[in-house]
Amino acid sequence: MRDRAAYLKALGVEQWHARSGNIATVQAGDPHPAGQVGVGVEAETASPVASVAGADTWESLAAEVAVCTKCPLHLGRTRTVFGVGDRSAHWLIVGEAPGAEEDRQGEPFVGRAGALLNSMLRGIGLSREQVFIANVLKSRPPNNRDPLPAEVAQCLPYLERQIALLKPRIMLAVGRIAAQNLLATDTPIGKLRGQLHSFGVSKTPLVVTYHPAYLLRSPTEKRKAWEDLKFARRVYRERGA
Repeated sequence: MRDRAAYLKALGVEQWHARSGNIATVQAGDPHPAGQVGVGVEAETASPVASVAGADTWESLAAEVAVCTKCPLHLGRTRTVFGVGDRSAHWLIVGEAPGAEEDRQGEPFVGRAGALLNSMLRGIGLSREQVFIANVLKSRPPNNRDPLPAEVAQCLPYLERQIALLKPRIMLAVGRIAAQNLLATDTPIGKLRGQLHSFGVSKTPLVVTYHPAYLLRSPTEKRKAWEDLKFARRVYRERGA
């Protein structure tokens, strides 16, 4: 199956082939560099202004986030990380919080983890430009520590307002911290994977997978992430998307 090979190559997972009665391994290539166009799906045109949810527009919400001082994290940040991508996307990818490079660039999922996320998306026929990517927190916690409950309480409403504007058809929670905060649980990520959750009053379908940074440290878990991606794509298709 061709998409299986695409998944495995995107995730850097070994592929096993029978050859003359013997089993040989072929190592898939390294993740593609960030920014390469995805396969099989044409990019949609991003909408500069989404429909209003209450008094919000994308521009007004972004401006509000940019000057937010609701929690002490604003004291140490370089800039807020609002989110990036297609503002009419069907897919919403949600991570934990900005890291050092995200804080400098003002964009989520950059660097090696971002390149791997791009490859993961390409494995299911999507490009970075066809999804919207955001974090639970818009400001970087010092030393990349886990977000505090009070910080999440102040920042999660911004994400909820982004969701109200975007109206995604599916959400992919990337990493333990994002999944646990979106689902208001302390259940380990291993038990959250492989099942369909929902988020918010709109009951948006939500699937949990591992964070690319974790996959870079634990490459043997990439096969599980591949299963998560296939599951998310199946959910999306089965719901008439």
